[in-house]
Amino acid sequence: DVFLVSMGPGQSPCALSISPPVLVAQVRVAEAPRGDDASSASFMRRLLELNASGLLHAAFAIESGQVVLTAALELQNLDLNELEAVLADLDMALSEHVPGLVALSKSLGLG
Repeated sequence: DVFLVSMGPGQSPCALSISPPVLVAQVRVAEAPRGDDASSASFMRRLLELNASGLLHAAFAIESGQVVLTAALELQNLDLNELEAVLADLDMALSEHVPGLVALSKSLGLG
């Protein structure tokens, strides 16, 4: 089962996918760089830096040519507070980190 949760005006919805034993939350962020040049490497490095220091429950990833924010929660003990924390982390990343990633992508000539 997949449920879509609005992340606010102008944002992609969050897809909540139930695949026992986990619930996966995922938001599409942008098209991923396709090259293997220095600009693409700089962009990917920034994603990894944000994963290490800017996110609590989620991580940036590449899936099907898209940069996505993703998080997984164990269904067995899932409670509302955990789900709310993940959605808040995704929302914070969308508002605080994604605009900078878009600007970086443009400055590097990627988008």
